Amino acid sequence: MNNTNPVQLKATRTIDIRFSEVDSMNIVWHGSYSLYFEDAREAFGTKYGLSYLYIFNNGYYAPLVDLKFSFKKPLQYGQQARIDITYRNTDAAKIIFNYEIKDATDNLIATGSSVQVFLDRNYKLVWTNPPFYEEWKQQMKLI
Repeated sequence: MNNTNPVQLKATRTIDIRFSEVDSMNIVWHGSYSLYFEDAREAFGTKYGLSYLYIFNNGYYAPLVDLKFSFKKPLQYGQQARIDITYRNTDAAKIIFNYEIKDATDNLIATGSSVQVFLDRNYKLVWTNPPFYEEWKQQMKLI
């Protein structure tokens, strides 16, 4: 893992909690958090040029293989939340993100992480970083 590189890639996405995202207790249903993390990954991809379409157009898929959440406080219908996503650099052929969700007053709501791997167009696991990903990491000054 490349822990000596000071470059930190971060993005933020703000969301309004919708009625369809809460359960009968008026708190965000746990399954909605995976969608919030997805929104953050899309914001990151847009900001840094690592979108799902970019990966696909370079001949690869990047499915999630690990997704973790740790809930600290509930969110309720009508609240606003901010999802902060941070790229975690690794030498492995993976895309790893850490997440923090905070409410409008900056209270920590949840943390989490995700890991994506690369599959080629034949759905075979790729064990080394694809050339486009190595180039992206160089452009971002991660290697």
